[in-house]
Amino acid sequence: MPKRLLVFGLGYSCLHFIRMHAAAFSGIGGTVRTEERRVSLADEPLDPFLFDGAYADPALDQRIARADLILVSVPPEKNDDPVLAQFGEQIARSTARVIYLSTVGVYTDHAGAWIDETAAVAHDDSRRGRRVYAETEWQRTCGDRLRILRLAGIYGPDRNAFINLANGRAHRIVKRDQVFNRIHVDDIAQAIAAVAEHPRAGIWNVCDDEPAPPQDVITYAADLMQIPPPPEQAFETADLSPMARSFYASNNRISNARLKNELGISLRHPNYRSGLDALWNGGAGRPLS
Repeated sequence: MPKRLLVFGLGYSCLHFIRMHAAAFSGIGGTVRTEERRVSLADEPLDPFLFDGAYADPALDQRIARADLILVSVPPEKNDDPVLAQFGEQIARSTARVIYLSTVGVYTDHAGAWIDETAAVAHDDSRRGRRVYAETEWQRTCGDRLRILRLAGIYGPDRNAFINLANGRAHRIVKRDQVFNRIHVDDIAQAIAAVAEHPRAGIWNVCDDEPAPPQDVITYAADLMQIPPPPEQAFETADLSPMARSFYASNNRISNARLKNELGISLRHPNYRSGLDALWNGGAGRPLS
């Protein structure tokens, strides 16, 4: 019988996975933070439940007990992981396999070097340190039922450089030798599907083959749109929010070798050019007729 799926956090990546793989499950439930969001998912192949970190739909206890697979995309808060704080005991008692969506942002700065899942991670009270702590708590709670996917920067339909260029939010911030890692949401979906069937616990980086300077991505998208790219801005003098500036604090080329070798994944979009080409050919970045 197909598995029963429960998703904590029906965001961009999890909804994309559900839309691609709904037929593999006999029942799907997931959580949202607001009633408005719940109503907006009325046409999706799932049962939405309210969970905002304080209030939790009483039906979630039963859904946890019945789930064969639990997918978690809710990030940690300052003091705790909201899912574990509310449901940690129930999840510990369950028999479900658990997939926790983390981030490659957990790694410390390696000055542009290639790194894998064994590289040093943060152990402090920063945002990345809290994520590492959350990973550890999920491992403690679930043991060998847990699989962790560390996601790179996500793009895909409705979230891409074309949209940022069209609405004037695209920037070409240049910091010498800086690269970012990214992944198309289609490849996140296939990574989730693969690790759901993988027999062993572990941690896998989910990123494409080609870490690249962020300004190159914007330039390539602008070329496809046949518009001039925004002017380059030096990182040192650019007007960036503290959050945006923090993304430049580490510079790593992240390996996806384990993703390919252990999960047998062949990326649909091995670099940003492949991903943007597919989006462009699908109609992204073009004015509505």
